[in-house]
Amino acid sequence: MLQSLTGVEKHNIEKKQAKALFESTLWSDAQTIGVTISRGFEWDTKHIIESGWEQGKQMVVPKCNPEEKSMQFYRLNDFQQLETVYFGLQEPKPSATEAVSPDQIDLLLVPGLLFNTNGYRLGFGGGYYDRFLANFKGNTIMVASQQQKCESIPVEAFDRPVQYVLTEEGMKQSK
Repeated sequence: MLQSLTGVEKHNIEKKQAKALFESTLWSDAQTIGVTISRGFEWDTKHIIESGWEQGKQMVVPKCNPEEKSMQFYRLNDFQQLETVYFGLQEPKPSATEAVSPDQIDLLLVPGLLFNTNGYRLGFGGGYYDRFLANFKGNTIMVASQQQKCESIPVEAFDRPVQYVLTEEGMKQSK
């Protein structure tokens, strides 16, 4: 579905998502915001990162550890601090950035392919975010389109829901 959107359709949805995000108290109250670097058909996060920088927020991005299937977030001050790793993912260069502990992150934007009204999501299959969310205490938002809503997604014991889902219709708290 995401791959079938035209550039104009995708841009219009992203404008509505951004407006709702930037007008939310979750965003305004957060000083440190975690977000992945989008690629391909994913919702663009670079403009979110740039807006955070413009507003004086600390933007942090994850680096995956495939052996442990874990993530560590690093403060990103410039896109030049990124490197391309496996599967074409862009991640922070640890030598050029500063690690941030999970308890320093106020708001985490979580990627995904599908979601339900309870905040459960289907991600990209690695389980990295579910493991990270197991002990995360900050606020969590999945950025999506209403077209990604699906009530019958499989939920397993290790799955962790997000607290909010942000779509072109606005921000909704999970049930």
